Amino acid sequence: MFQKILIANRGEIAVRIIRACQELNIKTVAVYSTADKDALHMQLADEAVCIGPSKANESYLNIHNILSAAVLTGAEAIHPGFGFLSENSTFAAMCEEVNVAFIGPKKEVIDQMGNKSNARDMMKKANVPVVPGSDRSITLFEDVKKMVDDIGLPVIIKAVAGGGGKGMRMVFEEKELEAKFLQAQSESKAAFNDDRMYVERIITPAKHIEVQILADHYGNVIHLGERDCSLQRNHQKILEEAPSPSLTVKTRQRICQSAVAAAETVGYENAGTIEFLVDTDENFYFMEMNTRIQVEHPITEMITGIDIVKEQIKIASGERLSVSQDDVNLTGHAIECRINAENPLFNFAPSPGNIEFLNIPSGGLGLRVDTAMFAGAVIPPFYDAMVAKVITHGNTRDEAINKMNRALNEMVIEGIQTNLDFHIDLLENESFQDGKYTTDTLTQKIIPSWLKTKEANG
Repeated sequence: MFQKILIANRGEIAVRIIRACQELNIKTVAVYSTADKDALHMQLADEAVCIGPSKANESYLNIHNILSAAVLTGAEAIHPGFGFLSENSTFAAMCEEVNVAFIGPKKEVIDQMGNKSNARDMMKKANVPVVPGSDRSITLFEDVKKMVDDIGLPVIIKAVAGGGGKGMRMVFEEKELEAKFLQAQSESKAAFNDDRMYVERIITPAKHIEVQILADHYGNVIHLGERDCSLQRNHQKILEEAPSPSLTVKTRQRICQSAVAAAETVGYENAGTIEFLVDTDENFYFMEMNTRIQVEHPITEMITGIDIVKEQIKIASGERLSVSQDDVNLTGHAIECRINAENPLFNFAPSPGNIEFLNIPSGGLGLRVDTAMFAGAVIPPFYDAMVAKVITHGNTRDEAINKMNRALNEMVIEGIQTNLDFHIDLLENESFQDGKYTTDTLTQKIIPSWLKTKEANG
């Protein structure tokens, strides 16, 4: 087992990893930008190293500074968390070069699955259904036009190296095809320095279902059930739950088996997530693989009792999985609400600032809050707007919803605008309550009706 781990991240995920390390009796090194000089993650770690100015590309994306911090402090491994460098194969390779373990999959697998076109090819080899679309990367509009003529509209144009909704455009009418292709390609070039694109048929209406995978160095691969991530805005998830409230038992079994087959085919190691689209007939299609821990991993931990971050660390240190598939028991239902520093009434505009007063709900069985907030903390404008995740678990979905409603009504955050009240109203919305929502329900139904109600009430 490692003796010291550097966490190459910030915010609640850095705090989450530090706590897991403490429970494993592992020393921790936090890294921080000048904007995070008083952040909770650096206060909780055994050591803290400043890696640069506020801008992410000069600090949390600065590979040289992060590796220097690891070497100088004697860290044996680096946990990248999610976002930032978590799916950067160059970073993973450079960790190996300086004899520091990367807590994640190997460089080759990150490259393979990060390239969306290659990932599709690998899924076909694993006999996992893929969305109809291009079999190779595309850089010319003429090739996009031919593909659309072949598979028909609507389509989604995606960056081969994409992630987080960047380099992505939906096209419903042929007249907007060229403009949206060029927009997506330009965005991809700016974000990933890669202008290769691919095209997929849009499966709509659809559920966004993902399966949590764990795999060790010895060929053992298991799944920890599925999560429903369909409630999203601009490809950013708002609320997730596990298991999905609408999948049949047969589909759940098939989709989880396909996820395991996919991981086995690519020789995956560590924690990862296979994401699928599921249509109204419960046909499912591979969408992408995330080669890292997910924001929403706590709901899987709640229904399985398995600490995914600890498993990541153990796997990276050379240990076998501590559980087999037969040991995995899915119990009850869990929900996660992402609390963001944003104003839903103004198109969810970011709302950085100082936390003047804070009350975090902490009492009761089946309640967990992952956050780096504290009274007096500064929420800087340079990073992701998420400031907390509220997670509840109940024997039934209704119980998990009721616990969440109670927890959110107890939560108080003053000094910044948040989407807390929006989540409270979301829990009462009929489209959420029935569990049949799809990826377009939030933006086409829930948000418009919510805004209309707010306007009517002044």
